[in-house]
Amino acid sequence: MTRADVCVVACADAWRGDGAVLASPTGLIPRLGARLAQLTFAPGLLLTDGEATLLRDDEAEGWLPYRAVFAVVAAGTRHVMMGASQIDRFGNQNISCIGDWSRPKRQLLGVRGAPGNTVNHATSYWVPRHAPRVFVPEVDMVSGVGHDRGAIEIRVVVTNLAVLDFATPDRSMRLRSVHPGVSVAEVQAATGFPLTIPSDVPSTRRPTAEELELIGERLDPEGLREKEIR
Repeated sequence: MTRADVCVVACADAWRGDGAVLASPTGLIPRLGARLAQLTFAPGLLLTDGEATLLRDDEAEGWLPYRAVFAVVAAGTRHVMMGASQIDRFGNQNISCIGDWSRPKRQLLGVRGAPGNTVNHATSYWVPRHAPRVFVPEVDMVSGVGHDRGAIEIRVVVTNLAVLDFATPDRSMRLRSVHPGVSVAEVQAATGFPLTIPSDVPSTRRPTAEELELIGERLDPEGLREKEIR
């Protein structure tokens, strides 16, 4: 078992209990997590090939053209796991620019579908490098809105160090679990604002033997997941 395996399982667990919703993972480890969930505890989860085909076990099981995705988004029957160049304590996400938006130091992706995602359906985030420059007191530009701006549900943030959620009275960020071998102090030191930290922080769930076999032999036999976490 590696840290990457733990992250795959943590991403998979983000879709636990969703039922027949469209999972939209961004990045290799979230995609492996969504496929693992579909193969194990979430058989009703819908996955696409990124174009117009719904897949099950890499075989076509339905058709979802791009124009129909907007109806899925508006109906709230989607759970996306996006990336974040910056994220704050309420889950406001930035993937647009670093620095003043009128004259940024670095131009990034733009807002893309982040505003529509966060106000219409469940959204989670995958951050492969947990660091203060990502977890910031205030994002330079709001791409995806957080709980203080009307987000429907920012469910979890999975990183290379921990799993975080927003199960607090003001819906600010809380440390849910630390990955095996990581301390609470390490996570707080890598976060640019104070986290809500319970008195007893558990270790993130380890993969089962079945999950490890599926990840290593079926989903990612080449081990590409290890390259996403440095």
